[in-house]
Amino acid sequence: MKKLTAYLVILSMTFASLIARPVLADDPSNRANMFTEEDDDHRSFLVGALLYIPNRILDVFDIFRLRVRVGPGIAVGARATEVASVYVGTYATLYAGLPGPRMRQMPKSPIGLESHTGATVSVADATVDGGIGPDYSPSEFGGGFQLGIIGIEFGVDPVELVDLVTGLVTVDIRDDDF
Repeated sequence: MKKLTAYLVILSMTFASLIARPVLADDPSNRANMFTEEDDDHRSFLVGALLYIPNRILDVFDIFRLRVRVGPGIAVGARATEVASVYVGTYATLYAGLPGPRMRQMPKSPIGLESHTGATVSVADATVDGGIGPDYSPSEFGGGFQLGIIGIEFGVDPVELVDLVTGLVTVDIRDDDF
């Protein structure tokens, strides 16, 4: 066990010495910048290469919203972007399925709670979601309903499709890649 610990310590020190340059105490410019711009570019390329496939998979899932909801409520809504949207009703549900566009770097859970109450006509939004709302993308097309304890939500976001295509050449127009 002691040998294994010693090997792990040596391995971690070797790895640390390969990725970090020593900081010289007598040179103030080295204290401010441990890494050169070339080192940062190398690390950025390596991280980008490792996350390329996971980011493209997430981009595919961002295109679609298809969920089943279970919980009390009555509501109906439709969206053809944020400008052409309408919603009226109330529900508090548990959902499962494709959550839709992330609009941030962290993926959304395929299972979660959602609450949405009020009315929306175009950009006039009089709804309350209690912090657990559906989080629609401004460019999303879709709709949904809640009738009693069962509901369905569907949508597609064409900008997310463009984000996927441009992501293939490492351009992230939604700024949602890791």
